[in-house]
Amino acid sequence: MRPLGDVLAERPHLLLVGINPSLRSGEVGHHFAGPGNPFWRLLFASGLVEEALTAEDDQRLAEFGIALTNLCSRPTRSAAELEPAEIERGIRELARKIERLEPRVVAFVGLGLYQAYFKHKSSGGAGEKAERIAGARVFVVPNPSGLNASFPGFADKLVWYEALSAFVERSPGPRRSR
Repeated sequence: MRPLGDVLAERPHLLLVGINPSLRSGEVGHHFAGPGNPFWRLLFASGLVEEALTAEDDQRLAEFGIALTNLCSRPTRSAAELEPAEIERGIRELARKIERLEPRVVAFVGLGLYQAYFKHKSSGGAGEKAERIAGARVFVVPNPSGLNASFPGFADKLVWYEALSAFVERSPGPRRSR
């Protein structure tokens, strides 16, 4: 089991931020690798990427102007296993990473992650947020896990990934040619 590395893109139009890798992702060395996780299908169905990708294609996100990182790189069965010190260290490191990468939009993959980063108790759910990080606009999409009871089905999640795609397209900044 090893920590998962980032997918980096120079000045990406979108930086996707997960909480931490699953055990399966840690085993295979690819992001969102759980067999039932619809993350890659959501990216394609929403128009965020123009071709169907799988976890094994995760490094290809950079071709679409998308970077991908996790708040904590240590794989766990559940994010609840993360220690508070790990989360605090991850918050500091993520802030530095965002300053360095200069994305137009930072999308937190999961409401709990957004709440932890900004230390909110409640936030009104998924969607566009008022905060900015180093000038980047902020958006929250549902965690794609099948365990997400608030967004149980693919369609329940897809509406927010489609909203993210539209949000990225209308966010100021240079557009990447594809």
